Amino acid sequence: MSRVRAALAKARFLVREFSGEAAYDRYVAHARTHDPDARVMTRRAFERARTDAREADPREGFGCC
Repeated sequence: MSRVRAALAKARFLVREFSGEAAYDRYVAHARTHDPDARVMTRRAFERARTDAREADPREGFGCC
């Protein structure tokens, strides 16, 4: 049973990493480590800022036709 749990945990980890879902968790951990009293963006604000940054980067290929 522990092999199954380990495999599922690894699969969950990989899915979260590839989907970008873990990025918010890393952001919160980083913010709390550097300044425990700092205001942390909500997940929604974080995703919006991340999307805006990606769209503003010309290397990403986003843009109007």
